[in-house]
Amino acid sequence: MADVPWHLSGDYFENCSCSIACPCLVSAAPPLTSRPTEGFCNVPLIFHIEGGRYGDIVLDGLNVLVILHAPGVMADGDWSVAAYIDQRANDEQTEALAAIFTGAAGGPMAAFTPLISKNLGVRKVPITFQIDGKTRSAEIPGILHMSVDPLPTMHPSGEMWANIGHPVSPDKMALAVGAPGNTFSDLGMRWDNSGKNGLYAPISWSNRA
Repeated sequence: MADVPWHLSGDYFENCSCSIACPCLVSAAPPLTSRPTEGFCNVPLIFHIEGGRYGDIVLDGLNVLVILHAPGVMADGDWSVAAYIDQRANDEQTEALAAIFTGAAGGPMAAFTPLISKNLGVRKVPITFQIDGKTRSAEIPGILHMSVDPLPTMHPSGEMWANIGHPVSPDKMALAVGAPGNTFSDLGMRWDNSGKNGLYAPISWSNRA
């Protein structure tokens, strides 16, 4: 699948279980080597594809959720991962999105694959993704309710942007905070990341240099 040329652009946000700021990404230690503030990492990452192609398959307008659980220091691995694909996707689109967002098709998500030990599968669900001003929100009925806002700042833009090297958007990522009531519940897990660390960014991905 990594041989199929693909590209996509759009938007993303996440809300992990760490207090602000997440030491996995922002600390004196190398990235992913500091212990998460809760001792583990539970993080949903939600994506909206504005435009994209996987070979000849059009991906425009579709949404994807990736959930990740790391039981300790992220660099130590043993991650569990699941993907949720927009129910509007047809079979070809579903296969393409699963390949991209599990890292099987190369690109940014492939950076995580050496750390994953448990693949909890791919599921099709109704996913809504919304940007309202500087607020990002997403909903999967009965599974996910998530919203983030930028961290308060004295900068006139109202946002703090950093090039923290996160594979999703290495050069530009806004620091954010999860809203009250942010929950994920599925696969025998229930997370509440209200008031916890958030990030958001535009994305531009490809499996070609």
